[in-house]
Amino acid sequence: MSIFLSIVLLVVGFIFLIKGADYLIDGSVSLSRMVGIPEIVIGLTIVAFGTSVPELVVNIFASIEGHNEVVLGNILGSNIFNLILILGISAIISPVVVSKNTLKREIPFSILITIVFFIFANDMIFADSKNYLSLGEGIVFIVFLLIFMVYIHAISKNSSEINSSESLVSTTNNGEGQNSAENSSIFKIILLIVVGLIGLVIGGKMVVDNAVNIARFFNVSEKLIALTIVSIGTSLPELVTTIIAATKKRSDLAIGNVIGSNILNILIVIGLSIIISPIDYDTTLNTDFYLLIGASLFLFLYLLFSKKRTFGRVGGVIYIITCISYLIFLIIRK
Repeated sequence: MSIFLSIVLLVVGFIFLIKGADYLIDGSVSLSRMVGIPEIVIGLTIVAFGTSVPELVVNIFASIEGHNEVVLGNILGSNIFNLILILGISAIISPVVVSKNTLKREIPFSILITIVFFIFANDMIFADSKNYLSLGEGIVFIVFLLIFMVYIHAISKNSSEINSSESLVSTTNNGEGQNSAENSSIFKIILLIVVGLIGLVIGGKMVVDNAVNIARFFNVSEKLIALTIVSIGTSLPELVTTIIAATKKRSDLAIGNVIGSNILNILIVIGLSIIISPIDYDTTLNTDFYLLIGASLFLFLYLLFSKKRTFGRVGGVIYIITCISYLIFLIIRK
């Protein structure tokens, strides 16, 4: 297969992923409303999960085919670019103000599970002859996911949070109003979900196969391709959702989408990936972990000491400069 065709198929794969995720979110939100699931639960589960589905599908195929560098590089890269690129752009468009809950609970929880991920990857608890992500560690991530779901259930009873969720659903539903979703027929809803899932499967397979072909053609590591092209491509749903929220000055949604996606990327995507197939860990990725943890701590401290918990344009510029520097580092490191 020619390199040109591989690049074209990679782009087509990303299109399938993005549209598939879009249809899946629309259908799932409509179905949830039809059966009476609270809006806050829809926002923090279905919508957040929907924007993480591209990473999940890509990682499932990569796990099955044994491309460990794609599995880890995709999630580390996606979470890094969610912070320093997507949130950076959002803060430059409009300063991001966060709620007390996000600052006190969701951001610290995101930092915690990232550190746990780092500890597991480096076998700091259960030492082995080589660094290894095992089935048991995947199960631990699923347990953390259940804890997160309990948290979501708890805040679903808080009426002050519901209005925020309604905005999130509206933002991620391509501007469609609540009435449009509620009036959807059950046939249309099921069709959206099925078409979305088919698009995700086709797109995920195309992205993995052609990303590997491109890496081999240019004689670079799968890790580099995963940390750059694949991770940025699978983060496009988060990028679109967050930028729309920022332009509409819904700053709580902008940061909530980023943090929620990063949490689910680790708990669901990595958790399921290593349950499907345990992964050998390349310690050169520790540098990427340091950046992810450092960028998360920077966000937390910036908000903690800023006026009115605002991540302003200065922070956004720092993130964008960091993003450019990181991309240069990846190219040099290969």
